[in-house]
Amino acid sequence: MKQGSLIKVAAATAIALSLVSGAAVAKDTASKDKKEALYPNSSRQEPKLDLTSEKDQKALNEGLDAVNNGEKDKAMQLLQPIADGTSTKSKYAQALALQGMANMKYNDGDVKGAIELLKKSLDNGVLSNDTYFQLKYMLAQFYVADEQYAQALTTLQSWRAEGKKETADSYGLEGNIDYRLEKFPDAIVAINKAKSMPDAKPTSIDGWNQILAASYSETGQGDKAAALATEALQKNPNDATALNNAASTLIQAQKYPEAITLLEKGRAAGAFKDEKQYVNLAKIYLIDGQDNESRTKTNASKAYQVLDEGLTKGVVKPGYDVYKLQGDSSYVAENHAQAIAAYTKAQPFAKDGEVSLRIGQLQITDNKYGEAKKSLQDAISKGVQHKGSAYMMLAEAERGLKNKPGAIAAMKQAAQDPETSAKANAWLKTAGAK
Repeated sequence: MKQGSLIKVAAATAIALSLVSGAAVAKDTASKDKKEALYPNSSRQEPKLDLTSEKDQKALNEGLDAVNNGEKDKAMQLLQPIADGTSTKSKYAQALALQGMANMKYNDGDVKGAIELLKKSLDNGVLSNDTYFQLKYMLAQFYVADEQYAQALTTLQSWRAEGKKETADSYGLEGNIDYRLEKFPDAIVAINKAKSMPDAKPTSIDGWNQILAASYSETGQGDKAAALATEALQKNPNDATALNNAASTLIQAQKYPEAITLLEKGRAAGAFKDEKQYVNLAKIYLIDGQDNESRTKTNASKAYQVLDEGLTKGVVKPGYDVYKLQGDSSYVAENHAQAIAAYTKAQPFAKDGEVSLRIGQLQITDNKYGEAKKSLQDAISKGVQHKGSAYMMLAEAERGLKNKPGAIAAMKQAAQDPETSAKANAWLKTAGAK
């Protein structure tokens, strides 16, 4: 799946595993005519149930109750003989025992084992239509849990076609599967269908909208994604996740001022609870400033202030990345003293000499050649990506100190780097050092 999308929501539909309880089994066999059919229009022929032994029914009910109660040993002792046919000839009882054992496998984290047993239960052929289709829907959910999305989609579509039943949750699940298969246009259709159905629950719609917004984003419909995310935020203005999702979709739509406005409202309302929110807002300020020269410096100053607030509140933790980002912000804002202070704070956390190099560069600009020389020497000793450029800066600092031999020595070092060799040699020739 492409990684450039809005937050890759792990929006898998919750796998709600409901066992056929003992009471339900008894009711299904003893008073089936009184029960309203869940799949009245199914194309599947209703089989004749063969569970007639009270002894078998009692063992089955006790085994399924044990599963529900988490009594695994008791459940296996009761259900295994039924499932393998050693204690009963009822195929119906065998199928329900397999279902109970499948649920235990699933709850133990053995999803593949659960799928195998549930398929055996369905293939048995004597389950009532209501139980059969409930378990087939469960199988689709198991496939999702096991990340077998193609199988999940095939199973779900078969469930709908054969069972002749449409529910909001089933279309929500289909949209989820489509999204994971990167069938984003299909996901959009399925989720919108789910939302339009009369049995759609408000609690489910919020999760579906996350998939829908992500699918819109993946198909280049950033405006629709942003509208959905903003709508979710309006419903839950203090929800940090909703705030982050809304901002992310606006950013993907390159609506940086709108994203900044949204996040600033959240910050003012006290919705910033973690470091990423502060850091992301600072970065958005800088990105927007790059695209709009008229507010480059102002945005950079605001980026610094956002990080400073996070540090002051203790939400943002001191470290190389945050101090360097503060330094970069001040550098863009042309506040050299503030930039040097931030870069200096980053130095103890640095693994190389890059921030020292930036400090030296600023100090040269401010004609502080003695300080620049020390910073640049520190940078070179710690290691920098472009060593030739660092030596050329050092040569400039030496020239500012009227130290021609030092400048020549630095330039000779710069001449050894292919990136700066031509410029350094030209300088050395002009200086009479060649």
